[in-house]
Amino acid sequence: MNFSDQLQRYFGTTDLAAITPAALTAGIEHMQVDFALEKDRGNRFALWALMYMLGAAPDLDAFKDEQDREAARNFMDLAAAEEMDE
Repeated sequence: MNFSDQLQRYFGTTDLAAITPAALTAGIEHMQVDFALEKDRGNRFALWALMYMLGAAPDLDAFKDEQDREAARNFMDLAAAEEMDE
């Protein structure tokens, strides 16, 4: 699952600036449903990461596997470090 594909699937565009507030809300709701239903760990993580960047990620408890929770923590740390560098 790549970033452009996710944007197109959930928001109908690959341009973040073009996403309307209504489309953002609807896309996030769609991602939350897909996240709950997704069985593939990689796809679940990709969905979670995008929701995290949009401020809508579920808590880490949504990952049953400790390795997945640790990967999410690492992602959060990397994102925070990137913000500090800007």
